[in-house]
Amino acid sequence: MMLLPMKSAVVLLGLAFAFTGTAGAQEAIAPTNHLELFNGRDFSGWTFCLRSNASPALTWSVTNGVIHCTGTPIGYLRTRQDFRDYRLTVEWRFVKVAPKADNTGVLVHMQLPDKVWPRCIQNQGKHDRQGDLFLMAGAESREHKAMDANTPVPRHGDSAENPVGEWNTCVTVCSGNDVQAFINGRFLNETTGCTVTSGFIGIQSEGGDIEIRKVFLDPLN
Repeated sequence: MMLLPMKSAVVLLGLAFAFTGTAGAQEAIAPTNHLELFNGRDFSGWTFCLRSNASPALTWSVTNGVIHCTGTPIGYLRTRQDFRDYRLTVEWRFVKVAPKADNTGVLVHMQLPDKVWPRCIQNQGKHDRQGDLFLMAGAESREHKAMDANTPVPRHGDSAENPVGEWNTCVTVCSGNDVQAFINGRFLNETTGCTVTSGFIGIQSEGGDIEIRKVFLDPLN
């Protein structure tokens, strides 16, 4: 597995960060103001990990202010900076879905080393399962302890996902060791006592042909 960077510098909403590229070697930032993570032009401030050392350019692209992910090969796009205590909003949609081509997810508290998959918490993006919370690669929580490692903490209630082709708003609230999931304005899930409480933020390439138009953080207060 090889990490494939795009650019080495980023300015996010007028705030400059010196990136080290290793979780734990830099202080996790708790946003105090609205913070745009995607500048609408390119992948400044982001880096990639894809299976089989694949070229990111074959999977991820930006056109007319929108990120496009083909969904193959599997892997992820992640921030170079790690964060804690925030409200993360991702606006995205499926371009199309097909059997075994209907999956993605928002990853928070991602830990090094980069691999498919790292220790983190996933706000599930799979078609018709949005709002499930996965504790991945050894991450744990109070609600998940009695579950099989590959079983998510299931969402509460019916799907809040919009039809394929329409935009969805996925909000992940990370506060200390708690993580909450909101889909299109509806609270769907929460897991508490998480063993990871800060880290990188990522979006999965996992089969789904998707577009992303907004990725931003807001402070909790």
